[in-house]
Amino acid sequence: MGWLYLVIAGVFEVVWAISLKSSNGFTRLIPSSITIAGMVVSFYFLAVATKTLPIGTAYAAWTGIGAVGAIVIGTLFLDEPISLTRILFMILILVGVLGLKFTSGH
Repeated sequence: MGWLYLVIAGVFEVVWAISLKSSNGFTRLIPSSITIAGMVVSFYFLAVATKTLPIGTAYAAWTGIGAVGAIVIGTLFLDEPISLTRILFMILILVGVLGLKFTSGH
């Protein structure tokens, strides 16, 4: 269950990261509220995941899921740049997260 909680935490990390951009420096109420709610939910599920997963593994995977998710959403919906180099580095992040999962013993 720890990995399921971690994936949920990572998804909400993407939610708050994208909402943070839309909040315009916390000057817009709705995106700012979504950002804060997303942070709370993300940190909650990260904390629950660390009950059964090593903190280093959980934190690295959480940030990796969030980073890749934010890049993908930013590219698809926010006109952020994409290149073969960025894709390569996203793949490396995913390989790292999967490597942590398969070597964590959970």
